[in-house]
Amino acid sequence: MAVLRIDGMVDPHVHLRDLAWAHKATFASETAAALAGGYWAVLDMPNTPPSTINRAALDTKLHTIGATARCDWGVYLGASQADNTGEFAGTWADICGLKIFCNDTTGDLLVEDQGLRDRMYAAWTSPKPIAVHAEGETVLQILELVRQHRRHTHFLHISTAEEIGFLRAAKVEGLPISVGVCPHHLFLTEDDVRTLGAFAWMKPMLKTANDVAALWDAVRDGVVDVIESDHAPHTREEKLSAKPPYGVPGLETTLPLMLTAAHDGCISRERVVELVSTNPRRLWGLACPPETYVLVDLDATYTIDAAHLHSACGWSPYAGMQVTGKVIETRVRGALAYDGERVLAAEGFGQRVVQH
Repeated sequence: MAVLRIDGMVDPHVHLRDLAWAHKATFASETAAALAGGYWAVLDMPNTPPSTINRAALDTKLHTIGATARCDWGVYLGASQADNTGEFAGTWADICGLKIFCNDTTGDLLVEDQGLRDRMYAAWTSPKPIAVHAEGETVLQILELVRQHRRHTHFLHISTAEEIGFLRAAKVEGLPISVGVCPHHLFLTEDDVRTLGAFAWMKPMLKTANDVAALWDAVRDGVVDVIESDHAPHTREEKLSAKPPYGVPGLETTLPLMLTAAHDGCISRERVVELVSTNPRRLWGLACPPETYVLVDLDATYTIDAAHLHSACGWSPYAGMQVTGKVIETRVRGALAYDGERVLAAEGFGQRVVQH
């Protein structure tokens, strides 16, 4: 058996649910899924209600996730269209970054006004990243703010060849940016919506085969810095409803999918490690605790079965896909948190990440 060790995997882009959406999933269930996926830590987005846009909402989330998370964690503050820049300085010590939703997404945190975005960039003097949901021409608008304010900006879930072109040029220019891509935009296309229906609905939506090819080129040549799951579980009943929500789970399938791509010669194994571990830790200023790693059986080939996943939603857009590379052990601070079948970490075992 060939075994790969990866130290301190981090997913900087997840939506764990709980609180007002505890019927979908909980911090306990989804951090269990993270451990089963090989992750040491996850960074949670602010748009699960109550939206994490002020001190009170942040304290509520910190209290609940601190008591129940099984893996280590961080949380973002969300930018609000009501202009919550006054909250920024008072929350820096407790958050991992600022999230600005610049295009249509789940929740009510859309910030479309460029003048307000400019004020937010001016008010954000923390070294922690600004993470943006920006699509199409909006990417250029955000790049203009990066050019002006020189704030490290992470472009989340980039999905098109056009956007990659914008960001490739921005990196050549030397702007302080990083780029994330999700597995669903690498392994699925808009054609899959015909068979999967709403179970293949997410924001940004799936794109063309040409876009997928451009993303893979950018993954290989270093334009893409991070593979992030955008883990966003919803119940099966919600997905089958007349108004299905956007979002798919992904914490348990990201690593096996990427290692399958390495097995197939699409990408190097060393590059996979950079994308899921080394780079997110570097970009968010995270130090891997001692004896914190995942072990993967590189010879194990199996079919993704939603019934064996730990996420509370109980489904996956990748169900039925054959992958190579199975998580057999996840350790956090020396403790066996996942043994290849069972999550052993108790609720509250996870700690808030420390950034430097």
